[in-house]
Amino acid sequence: MAELTPREIVRELDRYIIGQDEAKKMVAIALRNRYRRMHVDEEMREEISPKNILMIGPTGVGKTEIARRLAKLVGAPFIKVEATKFTEVGYVGRDVESIIRDLVENSIRMVRDQQIKAVQPRAQVMADERLVTLMLNPKEKKSAPNPLDFLLGKKAEEKTLTTEEEEAQKSQREVLRQQLLRGELDDRDVEVEVEEDMPNLEVGGSSIAIGDIMGGMMPKRMKTRRVKVPDARKILTQQESEKLIDMDAIEEEAIHRAENDGIVFIDEIDKIAGHQGAHGPDVSREGVQRDILPIVEGSVVNTKYGPVKTDFMLFIGAGAFHVAKVSDLIPELQGRFPVHVELKSLSEDDFRRIMTEPDNALTRQYHALLAVDKVMLTFEDSAIAEIASAACTANANGEDIGARRLHAVFEQLLEDISFNAGDPDMPPFELKIDGDYVRAHLSGENVRTDMHRYIL
Repeated sequence: MAELTPREIVRELDRYIIGQDEAKKMVAIALRNRYRRMHVDEEMREEISPKNILMIGPTGVGKTEIARRLAKLVGAPFIKVEATKFTEVGYVGRDVESIIRDLVENSIRMVRDQQIKAVQPRAQVMADERLVTLMLNPKEKKSAPNPLDFLLGKKAEEKTLTTEEEEAQKSQREVLRQQLLRGELDDRDVEVEVEEDMPNLEVGGSSIAIGDIMGGMMPKRMKTRRVKVPDARKILTQQESEKLIDMDAIEEEAIHRAENDGIVFIDEIDKIAGHQGAHGPDVSREGVQRDILPIVEGSVVNTKYGPVKTDFMLFIGAGAFHVAKVSDLIPELQGRFPVHVELKSLSEDDFRRIMTEPDNALTRQYHALLAVDKVMLTFEDSAIAEIASAACTANANGEDIGARRLHAVFEQLLEDISFNAGDPDMPPFELKIDGDYVRAHLSGENVRTDMHRYIL
């Protein structure tokens, strides 16, 4: 994070998101302030809290993508939740504290993956040694110790190898090891022991492993699998990696990251806004707001890994606010989102840029997808202009779903090509999409009436 200035953060976001410069600027400042906070005196550091952000704008204009790319950019624990999934305490539904528990789980997964990657080379060597042993002695099993011998102080008899036998075994292991590294044993089957998955229970909308409930008191159940050598190497490398990492240290680091770097994105926050003193469903909406408030203000949430503080997490709220207004949120919650950013609806020019400028532009995605089936797809400028016009018209005449409209338009435009590509009778060919092709396959009427089947 030290290497990224706000200007550099915006530049990185520009690679994937078109427009919305004000929103990018605000999140970049919020992120840089975290770095600044970590370098002030400890006494002052405890007084500086994040300035949470409220993004206001229609669906599909980049609210979620900005937050998701931001977290990925700096390697911060991130979670996206819909405010409508939660209900007031006492009602059936998820409680808001599960947001923080899920964030911690994501943080642990992130730190654990980093640690496993760090020990991967050593784990690979250890896994290869185990694999060589399995192939040398496939049926060899350890006999269970005799309890009586243990009580009498007798030691298990160990077979003593002669010097010649030891040298022969070392030579045989080395030959197998070299064959393994060269891939000459990839077709061989071996039996490996793997941990059997414990069943899960559904509790409050969340899936919880029975092993977690029992606190690790239940012994691990193992089963034998017969797999090819490459799969066995992956399984054994994973097992050896698990032995090399320190889960206590991982949990401690993960909690630290969640508390200081965690980003919580609360979408559809406008859906829980209700008028003051209202009755019916609005009562429950206000209850959800009051349940969310302590987490955003700063509190301690108990998780299975220990207490987690939310004081320095960054909360980003988002909503269209078509019906409800920001002022319909309870005043306390409004005060906890001091930075308001309005995102604009996408113009025809924005659609053109979205299709050509980002690293993950749809034109590049469809080119790569159809190239798999030997269809070389190219889009001319006239086609880009026609697609942008069709998407803009569809949004204006129907539901404005922002950039997601492009997915629907592309699916309709390339439906026949995508269906027929890969047919054994179809030879490889190049296809240039121009304005005439788009007009022939799309019409304003089709875009308005048939597009709903592509919208989830």
